[in-house]
Amino acid sequence: MLFYDCSTAPNPRRARMFIAEKGLQIDTHEISIAKGEQSGDAFKAVNPNATLPVLVTDEGVALTENLGIAAYLEARFPEPPLMGRTPDEKGLVLMWNSIVEQQGGLPIAETLRNTHPAFADRAIPGPVNYAQIPELGQRGAARVEHFFDLLETRLAESPYIAGAEFTLADITAYVFVDFARVIKKRIPQGNSATLAWFEKIGARPSAQL
Repeated sequence: MLFYDCSTAPNPRRARMFIAEKGLQIDTHEISIAKGEQSGDAFKAVNPNATLPVLVTDEGVALTENLGIAAYLEARFPEPPLMGRTPDEKGLVLMWNSIVEQQGGLPIAETLRNTHPAFADRAIPGPVNYAQIPELGQRGAARVEHFFDLLETRLAESPYIAGAEFTLADITAYVFVDFARVIKKRIPQGNSATLAWFEKIGARPSAQL
Protein backbone atom coordinates (compact mmCIF):
# COMPACT_ATOMS: atom_id res chain seq x y z
CA MET A 1 0.00 0.00 0.00
CA LEU A 2 0.99 3.63 -0.48
CA PHE A 3 -0.53 6.55 1.41
CA TYR A 4 -0.51 10.08 -0.02
CA ASP A 5 -0.56 12.50 2.91
CA CYS A 6 -0.34 16.21 3.68
CA SER A 7 0.80 16.95 7.21
CA THR A 8 -0.94 20.36 7.40
CA ALA A 9 -4.44 19.46 6.16
CA PRO A 10 -7.31 18.02 8.23
CA ASN A 11 -8.65 15.34 5.88
CA PRO A 12 -5.32 13.54 5.47
CA ARG A 13 -4.92 13.71 9.24
CA ARG A 14 -8.17 11.79 9.65
CA ALA A 15 -6.80 8.92 7.56
CA ARG A 16 -3.42 9.17 9.29
CA MET A 17 -5.07 8.74 12.70
CA PHE A 18 -7.17 5.81 11.46
CA ILE A 19 -4.05 4.07 10.12
CA ALA A 20 -2.24 4.65 13.42
CA GLU A 21 -5.18 3.35 15.47
CA LYS A 22 -5.05 0.17 13.39
CA GLY A 23 -1.37 -0.18 14.27
CA LEU A 24 -0.34 -0.16 10.61
CA GLN A 25 2.89 1.00 9.03
CA ILE A 26 2.18 2.15 5.47
CA ASP A 27 4.65 3.74 3.08
CA THR A 28 3.79 7.44 2.87
CA HIS A 29 4.36 10.08 0.23
CA GLU A 30 3.99 13.68 1.42
CA ILE A 31 2.18 16.10 -0.90
CA SER A 32 2.51 19.80 -0.12
CA ILE A 33 -0.76 21.65 -0.60
CA ALA A 34 1.05 24.90 0.26
CA LYS A 35 3.27 24.36 -2.78
CA GLY A 36 0.34 23.28 -4.96
CA GLU A 37 1.72 19.79 -5.50
CA GLN A 38 -1.78 18.32 -5.44
CA SER A 39 -2.45 20.12 -8.73
CA GLY A 40 0.69 18.85 -10.44
CA ASP A 41 0.60 16.27 -13.21
CA ALA A 42 2.40 13.66 -11.11
CA PHE A 43 -0.22 13.63 -8.36
CA LYS A 44 -3.18 14.09 -10.70
CA ALA A 45 -2.08 10.87 -12.39
CA VAL A 46 -2.89 9.23 -9.04
CA ASN A 47 -6.01 11.28 -8.26
CA PRO A 48 -7.42 13.43 -11.09
CA ASN A 49 -9.61 15.25 -8.55
CA ALA A 50 -6.43 16.68 -6.97
CA THR A 51 -7.55 16.03 -3.39
CA LEU A 52 -5.99 14.30 -0.40
CA PRO A 53 -5.78 11.78 1.20
CA VAL A 54 -5.27 8.88 -1.19
CA LEU A 55 -4.58 5.26 -0.31
CA VAL A 56 -3.36 3.03 -3.13
CA THR A 57 -4.12 -0.56 -2.20
CA ASP A 58 -1.92 -3.58 -2.86
CA GLU A 59 -4.20 -4.30 -5.80
CA GLY A 60 -3.45 -0.86 -7.25
CA VAL A 61 -6.85 0.70 -6.51
CA ALA A 62 -6.67 4.39 -5.58
CA LEU A 63 -9.07 5.22 -2.75
CA THR A 64 -9.54 8.99 -2.62
CA GLU A 65 -12.09 9.56 0.17
CA ASN A 66 -11.72 9.08 3.92
CA LEU A 67 -14.75 6.83 4.20
CA GLY A 68 -13.50 4.58 1.39
CA ILE A 69 -10.06 4.37 2.97
CA ALA A 70 -11.53 3.57 6.38
CA ALA A 71 -13.92 0.95 4.99
CA TYR A 72 -11.10 -0.77 3.11
CA LEU A 73 -8.76 -0.84 6.11
CA GLU A 74 -11.53 -1.96 8.47
CA ALA A 75 -12.43 -4.86 6.17
CA ARG A 76 -8.81 -5.89 5.70
CA PHE A 77 -7.68 -5.30 9.30
CA PRO A 78 -10.78 -5.73 11.47
CA GLU A 79 -8.98 -5.42 14.81
CA PRO A 80 -9.28 -3.17 16.65
CA PRO A 81 -12.73 -2.31 15.29
CA LEU A 82 -13.16 1.38 14.50
CA MET A 83 -16.45 1.19 12.62
CA GLY A 84 -18.54 -0.88 15.02
CA ARG A 85 -19.08 -4.61 15.56
CA THR A 86 -22.85 -5.06 15.56
CA PRO A 87 -25.25 -3.84 12.87
CA ASP A 88 -26.50 -1.12 15.22
CA GLU A 89 -22.98 0.03 16.05
CA LYS A 90 -21.95 0.11 12.39
CA GLY A 91 -24.99 2.19 11.55
CA LEU A 92 -24.36 4.64 14.39
CA VAL A 93 -20.71 5.11 13.48
CA LEU A 94 -21.51 5.97 9.87
CA MET A 95 -24.49 8.11 10.92
CA TRP A 96 -22.44 10.20 13.35
CA ASN A 97 -19.48 10.37 11.01
CA SER A 98 -21.80 11.85 8.39
CA ILE A 99 -23.36 14.28 10.88
CA VAL A 100 -19.93 15.51 11.93
CA GLU A 101 -18.78 15.94 8.33
CA GLN A 102 -21.91 17.86 7.34
CA GLN A 103 -22.44 19.90 10.50
CA GLY A 104 -18.79 20.45 11.44
CA GLY A 105 -16.33 19.82 8.64
CA LEU A 106 -18.32 21.54 5.91
CA PRO A 107 -19.00 24.84 7.72
CA ILE A 108 -15.40 25.05 8.94
CA ALA A 109 -14.21 24.58 5.36
CA GLU A 110 -16.78 27.08 4.07
CA THR A 111 -15.62 29.68 6.55
CA LEU A 112 -11.92 29.21 5.83
CA ARG A 113 -12.13 28.95 2.07
CA ASN A 114 -14.51 31.88 1.66
CA THR A 115 -12.62 34.29 3.93
CA HIS A 116 -8.89 33.53 3.80
CA PRO A 117 -6.88 35.37 1.10
CA ALA A 118 -4.95 32.20 0.26
CA PHE A 119 -8.17 30.69 -1.14
CA ALA A 120 -9.27 33.70 -3.18
CA ASP A 121 -9.71 31.55 -6.28
CA ARG A 122 -9.80 28.17 -4.54
CA ALA A 123 -13.04 28.25 -2.55
CA ILE A 124 -13.67 24.58 -3.32
CA PRO A 125 -10.91 21.94 -3.40
CA GLY A 126 -10.38 20.03 -6.60
CA PRO A 127 -9.30 20.63 -10.19
CA VAL A 128 -11.69 23.56 -10.87
CA ASN A 129 -11.14 27.06 -9.44
CA TYR A 130 -14.09 28.80 -7.77
CA ALA A 131 -14.28 32.35 -6.45
CA GLN A 132 -15.03 33.05 -2.80
CA ILE A 133 -18.52 33.95 -1.62
CA PRO A 134 -18.12 36.01 1.58
CA GLU A 135 -21.69 35.30 2.71
CA LEU A 136 -20.86 31.58 2.85
CA GLY A 137 -18.03 32.39 5.23
CA GLN A 138 -20.39 34.26 7.52
CA ARG A 139 -22.94 31.47 7.44
CA GLY A 140 -20.24 28.87 8.04
CA ALA A 141 -19.01 30.64 11.15
CA ALA A 142 -22.53 30.66 12.58
CA ARG A 143 -22.96 26.98 11.77
CA VAL A 144 -19.76 26.10 13.63
CA GLU A 145 -21.31 27.52 16.81
CA HIS A 146 -24.27 25.20 16.32
CA PHE A 147 -21.87 22.30 15.75
CA PHE A 148 -20.29 22.87 19.16
CA ASP A 149 -23.76 22.83 20.73
CA LEU A 150 -24.58 19.60 18.91
CA LEU A 151 -21.40 17.94 20.19
CA GLU A 152 -22.05 19.03 23.76
CA THR A 153 -25.57 17.63 23.72
CA ARG A 154 -24.34 14.31 22.34
CA LEU A 155 -21.28 13.96 24.59
CA ALA A 156 -23.29 14.80 27.69
CA GLU A 157 -25.10 11.50 27.13
CA SER A 158 -22.43 9.36 25.46
CA PRO A 159 -18.75 8.80 26.31
CA TYR A 160 -17.83 8.85 22.63
CA ILE A 161 -19.46 10.32 19.54
CA ALA A 162 -21.07 7.12 18.26
CA GLY A 163 -21.52 5.29 21.54
CA ALA A 164 -19.55 3.50 24.22
CA GLU A 165 -16.35 2.97 22.22
CA PHE A 166 -13.82 5.09 20.36
CA THR A 167 -14.51 4.97 16.61
CA LEU A 168 -14.00 6.63 13.25
CA ALA A 169 -16.62 9.22 14.26
CA ASP A 170 -14.38 10.40 17.11
CA ILE A 171 -11.43 10.75 14.75
CA THR A 172 -13.49 12.84 12.36
CA ALA A 173 -14.90 15.05 15.12
CA TYR A 174 -11.57 15.50 16.89
CA VAL A 175 -9.74 16.57 13.73
CA PHE A 176 -12.42 19.07 12.75
CA VAL A 177 -12.73 20.54 16.25
CA ASP A 178 -8.96 20.92 16.43
CA PHE A 179 -8.79 22.42 12.93
CA ALA A 180 -11.45 25.00 13.81
CA ARG A 181 -8.61 27.01 15.36
CA VAL A 182 -7.78 28.27 11.84
CA ILE A 183 -11.08 30.19 11.84
CA LYS A 184 -10.56 31.22 15.48
CA LYS A 185 -13.28 28.94 16.81
CA ARG A 186 -12.69 26.87 19.95
CA ILE A 187 -14.85 24.71 22.20
CA PRO A 188 -16.78 27.07 24.51
CA GLN A 189 -15.49 26.92 28.08
CA GLY A 190 -18.93 25.99 29.34
CA ASN A 191 -19.08 22.85 27.19
CA SER A 192 -17.59 20.59 29.84
CA ALA A 193 -18.50 17.27 28.21
CA THR A 194 -16.90 18.25 24.92
CA LEU A 195 -13.79 19.63 26.61
CA ALA A 196 -13.34 16.37 28.56
CA TRP A 197 -13.83 14.30 25.40
CA PHE A 198 -11.38 16.48 23.44
CA GLU A 199 -8.73 16.05 26.13
CA LYS A 200 -9.34 12.29 26.22
CA ILE A 201 -8.94 11.90 22.45
CA GLY A 202 -5.97 14.28 22.41
CA ALA A 203 -4.12 11.98 24.82
CA ARG A 204 -4.19 9.12 22.30
CA PRO A 205 -0.88 8.57 20.44
CA SER A 206 -2.65 8.86 17.07
CA ALA A 207 -3.72 12.41 17.91
CA GLN A 208 -0.07 13.47 18.02
CA LEU A 209 0.36 12.69 14.32
